[in-house]
Amino acid sequence: MSRIGKKSIILPPGIQSEIKEDIITIIGPKGTLSYNLSKMINIENNNNQLHLSPIKINKESKALHGLSRTIINNMVIGVSKGFEKKLEIRGVGYRCQMSENHLILNIGYSHPIIIKPPKGISIKVEENVNIIVKGIDKEKVGQVAAKIRSTRPPEPYKEKGIRYSGEIIRKKVGKAGK
Repeated sequence: MSRIGKKSIILPPGIQSEIKEDIITIIGPKGTLSYNLSKMINIENNNNQLHLSPIKINKESKALHGLSRTIINNMVIGVSKGFEKKLEIRGVGYRCQMSENHLILNIGYSHPIIIKPPKGISIKVEENVNIIVKGIDKEKVGQVAAKIRSTRPPEPYKEKGIRYSGEIIRKKVGKAGK
């Protein structure tokens, strides 16, 4: 059995769970998230603790056991605290701004790049070079942050581009002249 899957998920005060057939719904102060469980995984709620167990023990159910537990735990954290990713823009003349609900990036292309966040995700810009992506769904927050970063990934020669906050880019030496 999965070591991660064996751990029970403790629901903090103010967080509720509803289990109907194979769908688990987590309700909290920041919102509601649902997950469709596999038929190979059994879930039970005992005194505000969710416990997952595989119905049959085989390779696929072992893999789904830990995965399902992690996804449900991330849902609990998301509806109680939320998730955020921070990005930094580096480069001369590179900047960003918010216009209505759209993120506008000016990052060295001949045109500005406009990114509209999906429902449930909010984007905030600080000092024209710092971007904060917030939401309750960890997968969506990471996907939007990766989409923003992929518009101009950091390059190792001049260290220009969009990077995650705290990401280390190893600088490479350029071509040596004679």
